[in-house]
Amino acid sequence: MTIADSAAWRALAAHAEVVRPAHLRQLFAADGQRFERFSLRQDGLLLDFSKQRIDAETLALLHALADAADVEGWKRKMLAGEPINHTEGRAVRHMALRADEREPLEVRVVRERLHNFCESIHSGKWRGFAGEHITDVVNIGIGGSDLGPRMAVRALAGHQLPDLKIHFVANVDGADIAPLLARLNPRTTLFVIASKTFTTLETLTNARTARAWLLAAAGRESAVCQHFVAISTNLELTRQFGIPHNNVFEFWDWVGGRFSLWSAIGLSLALAIGWHQFEQLLGGARAMDRHFLDARAAANLPLTLALLTVWNTDFLGASTAAVLPYSQSLSLLPAYLQQLEMESNGKQTDRDGETVGVATCPVLWGEAGTNGQHSFYQLIHQGGRTIPCDFIALRDSDFPLPGGHHAALLANCLAQSAALAFGQTAAEARAAGVPEALVPYKVFPGNQPSTTLLLPALNPYTLGQLLALYEHKVFCLGVLWNLNSFDQWGVELGKQLASRLTPLLEGSGDDTAFDASTRGLIAALRS
Repeated sequence: MTIADSAAWRALAAHAEVVRPAHLRQLFAADGQRFERFSLRQDGLLLDFSKQRIDAETLALLHALADAADVEGWKRKMLAGEPINHTEGRAVRHMALRADEREPLEVRVVRERLHNFCESIHSGKWRGFAGEHITDVVNIGIGGSDLGPRMAVRALAGHQLPDLKIHFVANVDGADIAPLLARLNPRTTLFVIASKTFTTLETLTNARTARAWLLAAAGRESAVCQHFVAISTNLELTRQFGIPHNNVFEFWDWVGGRFSLWSAIGLSLALAIGWHQFEQLLGGARAMDRHFLDARAAANLPLTLALLTVWNTDFLGASTAAVLPYSQSLSLLPAYLQQLEMESNGKQTDRDGETVGVATCPVLWGEAGTNGQHSFYQLIHQGGRTIPCDFIALRDSDFPLPGGHHAALLANCLAQSAALAFGQTAAEARAAGVPEALVPYKVFPGNQPSTTLLLPALNPYTLGQLLALYEHKVFCLGVLWNLNSFDQWGVELGKQLASRLTPLLEGSGDDTAFDASTRGLIAALRS
C-alpha cells in the first residue's frame, strides 16, 4: 500500500475538492486573525504561511498525514544511526557534523585538524613553494562538493576575511578553470580538491590541470604538497596525486554530498570567514536541529514547509516551486536548493520498490529579488499556472547603504507576495483609471500560494539555521512520500554512458552499440 492509499491521504483529497475553489481574498476576509494563526516564530525567524491556500482543517489533516507516515519514528531511526539510506546500507548522520557534546570522536578529530589548518593559512605559517603567503584558495569539486561552499561563501560575503580570496571551479569545461588560472599567481594559490572517492571525472580533470599549471611554475613535484589539500576518503589515490596524508581531510559515507557543508567540505568557507564564524554556522544549524527534533508538529518549521509542499504539489496540482530570496547575497540559494531537494526527492520509486503513484518533488527554480521581477514574475502573475513561492528576506541588510536600498528591496518583496496572493480585479483596474481597452490586460488572478521567511540578518548563525531548515524539510518530504531521500541513482546512467563515449570522441572504439542519433553526433563532432 502506498501513502496515497492511506486514509489520511484520502481525507486530504476529499478536503481539497472543497478548498481548491476558495480564493485567498476570501480566506483572509473570513479570518481577521489569519496571520497570527498561520505564522510561526522560532529563534529570531518568522515563517508566515498565511498566504498559503489552506484553512485550519487543511493543517489538521496534513498533521494527520505526518502521523500516518510516522515522521517522529523516522526521526528516531535517523538519530539512532539506523541505515535509513537502505539502498546503500548507510546511516544518515549529517546532524552529527554540527553536534556539540554528542559529536562522534572522528568528527571531533577532523574538526580540530581543520581548525589548525585554517589557523596556519590565516596566520601565514603555511607558505607556498617560493615562501610566500597564500592569497587565493581554489575549491575544485562538483555537486555537493561545490554548491554548498560556493553558495555559503557568496552568502557570507559581508563576513569574509580581507586577505584571502576564495574561488570555485566545478565544470569540466575548460572555460571554467582556464580564465581563473590566467589571473592567479601559482606561488600564492592553494587548491582544495573535494572528492570523496577521488575519482570524480570533472573534479580530477580540473585537479590535474591545476597540478600541471603549478608544476610549470614551480619546476618540482614536491611543490604539490605545499599547494594542494584534499577532502577525500581515498588516501591511496590522493598519495599518487602527490598530496600527503597530512594534507587530506576525511569525511564519511554517512554524509551525503548535498548535506556535507558542515564537514571538511566546508573548508573553503572556513578559510573565507575564519574558524570562529564557521563554528557560528554550525551553531545555527545545531539550533535548528534541536527545534526540528523537539518541537511539536504544529510549531515545527521544517515539517510545516514539507506539509505545505505536499499540499501544493499533490492536492493543488503545482508542478514547480520558486525560491525567491530578496537578498543578492543569497543569489545562489535557489541553485543550492535545486540539488538538495530535487536530487533527494526527485524519484518515483518508494522504499518498498513500488511506484509512489503521486507527484513527488516539484521542479525548483528561482532568482534573487528584485532581479527576477524583471524576468519571470510575469509568468507567475498571469501565466495560468499554480506556482508556490518561498520569499526569503532579511530585516537588516548585510551591506547597509544610505539612499533607501534596503527599504526598497523589502517593499518589493512584500508587494510581490501580496500581489501574487490577491491579484487585481477588472473593477479595481477600472477604479485605478485603466482605460477600458487595457482592462483585460491589467487583471491579475492572484491566488498564488506563498510563504515568507524573515531572517533578522544574514550572518553565519542565521545561514546555518536556514540551510538546516531546508535539510529537515527534505527529510520530512521523503518520509511523507515514502522515499529514500539519501541516494541518487538517477545520476549514474549518464556518467556510465559518458565514460564509454569519451574514447569515441577522441577517435578510438566502436560506436555501433549506440543509437543512430548519437552515432551521427559523434561523427559530426569528430569531423
